[in-house]
Amino acid sequence: MRTERDGTRVVVFLTEDDRAGHHGLYQVILDRALADGIAGATLSRGIEGFGSSGNIRTNRFPDSTTGLPLLLELVDSPERIEAFLPVLAELAPRSLVTREPVRMSRIMPKG
Repeated sequence: MRTERDGTRVVVFLTEDDRAGHHGLYQVILDRALADGIAGATLSRGIEGFGSSGNIRTNRFPDSTTGLPLLLELVDSPERIEAFLPVLAELAPRSLVTREPVRMSRIMPKG
């Protein structure tokens, strides 16, 4: 059996250097998303990228692998994501955040 519903995916663009106190900003956001019951989250490390500063961050040069780009994706119902956006605005006020509608499916085993 398959269940489907509308959802929203949020992508937060970060770097490994982004901090919240003594912790990586990505970890603080992940912990808060889990505590707030967000349905799912995935953190991915980019191999190269740039942001508003125009500085390219890359792992092509072994001595410059700090600060690589990170993508933090969160998925849940539109209402739960809307409720979480103020948290993102507080924790990551200068980060780029995108939102897009998604169709969420879960395939359930028969039985």
